[in-house]
Amino acid sequence: MDSPSLLKYIYIALGLLAVDAAISLALVSSMVAFLNGRGGGFFDVATGTSTFQLRGEPANLFVNQGHTTNGAGGTALIIIGFGGVLALFLENRSRQRSGKSSPVFFVWALFTVLSWLLALTALIYTFVVTAQTANQAIDIGLAQRTSPTKYDDGRNWTPENWYLAVLDLPLVNGDDRDVIARNVRLMRGWRFNIIPLFVLGFVLMDLVVLEVLQLRKSRGYGRAATSDVKV
Repeated sequence: MDSPSLLKYIYIALGLLAVDAAISLALVSSMVAFLNGRGGGFFDVATGTSTFQLRGEPANLFVNQGHTTNGAGGTALIIIGFGGVLALFLENRSRQRSGKSSPVFFVWALFTVLSWLLALTALIYTFVVTAQTANQAIDIGLAQRTSPTKYDDGRNWTPENWYLAVLDLPLVNGDDRDVIARNVRLMRGWRFNIIPLFVLGFVLMDLVVLEVLQLRKSRGYGRAATSDVKV
């Protein structure tokens, strides 16, 4: 007896993954916009009776984890999400017309594995880099002496941890503090959003792989039955 098709559950998992991938892209894009805008400008910092301007970005700002996460989200949305809609449409049509599977479905199944591996890479890379640069503080004396050049104490910073450290400084403008705090929450949001991106990608990959295995199994039984009839 053939096992029931998992396509219905694949559609559900695909929809959830696509939504989460879109959220991931939006959150990372908000960080990029902030870095290229207000976050890359200057912030006034008070030091006793005087003030100085702190450059919005340090000399050693690590952003590769953002690129990796953006790649994972884009792959999940475009190749897996939009490509999956096409692959499943062709798969359903092929089964209805000929009782066979579409080659596109098998190619797409391979990409679900590759997409999940990319999400896994983004998850590990982002959390490791963030942990390595966590709990760092800005030397206000060094920042004042080297102003208005980019702050450089020889250490690497992620955007999230850098702006957390900036919030610990006596900023003159309260609006700067509010904007930075809001964007730090968004940065933390896209970092933790990699977790559901990874989990949903894993669920979808499992369902697709199981569906492919069921197809191979049913075809094997079909060939075996045909051979028995011929004998």
